[in-house]
Amino acid sequence: MTAHASDSPTFATAVIPARGGSRGVPGKNVAPVGGVPLVARAITSALGAALIDTVYVSTDDTHIADAARAAGARVIARAGELADDTASSESALLHALDAMPSEPEILVFIQATSPFIDPADLDAAIELVHSGAADSVFSAAPSHVFLWREGADGAEGVNHDASQRLRRQDSEPQYRETGAFYVMRTAGFRAAGFRFFGRVGFVPVAELGAIEIDSPDDLRLARALADILDFPDAPTTPTTEEKS
Repeated sequence: MTAHASDSPTFATAVIPARGGSRGVPGKNVAPVGGVPLVARAITSALGAALIDTVYVSTDDTHIADAARAAGARVIARAGELADDTASSESALLHALDAMPSEPEILVFIQATSPFIDPADLDAAIELVHSGAADSVFSAAPSHVFLWREGADGAEGVNHDASQRLRRQDSEPQYRETGAFYVMRTAGFRAAGFRFFGRVGFVPVAELGAIEIDSPDDLRLARALADILDFPDAPTTPTTEEKS
């Protein structure tokens, strides 16, 4: 499928909610990773997708708004009551839809806290919704992690039988929601008021870059990964043997 920018300017629109307040990581949405503010990285990924026509950033913060415009996004000013700790992402998305000149067929919700979004994954998710294979789609990373919980008689397995330790290659992967993006049919989202509705699908994304920044440690990890993921073909530091 080709991009719809010429025949339907409201085919797929991305919204990046990015409020100024963050208790865990102050100034998080403009924190640099790989020398680029997080909100700008999200915008770049969205603009890199062939099927996204327009990118909006919904924010209450002037610094975020300035960074968003510099990166090529349009800005929707969000009122304070929609940007406090209790406001849901859904409320920001609905507010953004109401502020648009025309409503898109497909809404792409992107979170700036995921710095390594592949535009091809966004296109794949949009394709799933557009084709009718799913009504809402989210990004997911494969996992073979053994989960445990505290039970009445000690630790007990959550997603596995503790008496059967299957090898990784013998077990079906489970998938964890990465929080990077959600793609949905706009009419269905308005009717449901929540991002998961109808037939839900997911797009598997690369596990290495499936990080969501919620803490200072997450930010440090993302900055370390940027050298690897932003420049995958860069030469590595030569070993002693290579130097000689």
